[in-house]
Amino acid sequence: MTGADPLTDLWVYLNTTPLFWLWVTLMAYLVGHALHVKARGAPLVNPVAIAVGLIIALLWATKTSYEHYFEGAQFIHFLLGPATVALAVPLFENLGRVRRVLIPMTAALVVGSIVAAASAMILGKLMGASPEVVLSLAPKSVTSPIAMGISESIGGLPRLTAALVILTGILGAILVTPLMDRLGIRDYQARGFAAGLAAHGIGTARAFQVHPIAGAFAGIGMGLNGLVTTVVVAVLVAVLT
Repeated sequence: MTGADPLTDLWVYLNTTPLFWLWVTLMAYLVGHALHVKARGAPLVNPVAIAVGLIIALLWATKTSYEHYFEGAQFIHFLLGPATVALAVPLFENLGRVRRVLIPMTAALVVGSIVAAASAMILGKLMGASPEVVLSLAPKSVTSPIAMGISESIGGLPRLTAALVILTGILGAILVTPLMDRLGIRDYQARGFAAGLAAHGIGTARAFQVHPIAGAFAGIGMGLNGLVTTVVVAVLVAVLT
């Protein structure tokens, strides 16, 4: 401590502790969640979007690099792996329901995976994006651990892919409920599966807020999409690049 500026000294001290950024991440989400509850679950008041905005503002204001932030927040990133594996639980618990809708669910899975990856890559190419950016766009609808692995294996930019995954999830979580309501889709199995397929973990979290069955099928869609997209992207890369 220098004593010249107590607030600056305190910030320098805290900033050297990696767990500080883990604490900041958790607090930012709790703020977002509190606002979400206060807004009675309104889709536009998304806790993840609020948390991301708060953290970006703090990093920008303090001129803190993402690398330094990630040193502390990487524990949350590590937990994404076990959380993804745990998606086998809703699949097991709803095997009976899955069997009854297996054919339409499989069709939706294949078509959804192809459209999600192909549309992103084609739009990226039409807008003049570099080859690395186009490849980074391909797995945007898959949960982060899988998406970053796919991106790295095909020559994309894993960090850019991670950001696109988060953006996709936030937009999906905000739009999925009003869109399904407007389209008149009332089946929670279909609503949930679509949310998990298009908006991965963030969409799945939103689906659980709407209905338990929607959440279960969102988890199933999220997990299966990661598997199918791995194959789909490999084919699309060979065709489109």
